[in-house]
Amino acid sequence: MARPRSERAHDQVLDAAITLFADRGIDATSMDAIAEASGVSKATIYKHWPDKEALCLEVVNRQFRLCEQPPAFDSGDTRTDLQSLLRYQPSEKKSEEQNRMMPHLMAYAARNPSFAKTWRGRIMEPIRTQAIAILTRAITKGELPPDLDLNLSVALLVGPMMYRHVLSLLNVTMPEDMADGVVSAFWRAHALEPRPMPAPSHATEQSMRP
Repeated sequence: MARPRSERAHDQVLDAAITLFADRGIDATSMDAIAEASGVSKATIYKHWPDKEALCLEVVNRQFRLCEQPPAFDSGDTRTDLQSLLRYQPSEKKSEEQNRMMPHLMAYAARNPSFAKTWRGRIMEPIRTQAIAILTRAITKGELPPDLDLNLSVALLVGPMMYRHVLSLLNVTMPEDMADGVVSAFWRAHALEPRPMPAPSHATEQSMRP
């Protein structure tokens, strides 16, 4: 069955915007250029998106699969859960087009605070929420101190992975097992020593004798 005309037009505009944003940058791509490349009138485009920022956000959603929520990492092992969270990538493999678009998105976000706020919320909030949940469980189990600064801890864990991603865009080779190293370093710095089992008292020893 053929797709409705409005749905086809919607996809044509997104496909054209993705290509133009990756090739030219976001600021250098006009809505007129997107209309010409997609074969969809500018009036129709504005029926789907009120402005270029809204269109750009949907492009980001589509290209980077931001609609996918990460799975719940709750294996019972805190270090394994943190490593899995830091290694998590959406199911769709990154494309060359995505890599070319990322510097343009970062530059556009730097100049457009409202876009940057929404983008950060969609990218970072699901990861931040999960990391805080994992760390909170670890505090409850006595693995991490009760006064642990959760926001600082998330920055310490996620920051190096963002650094790795940025350098990978510049073709800088980074360790494949970086998530494991980050979690190990965090654990050495913050984890509590396991409490030894108390030695049985003399009275307990007496009561345990047959």
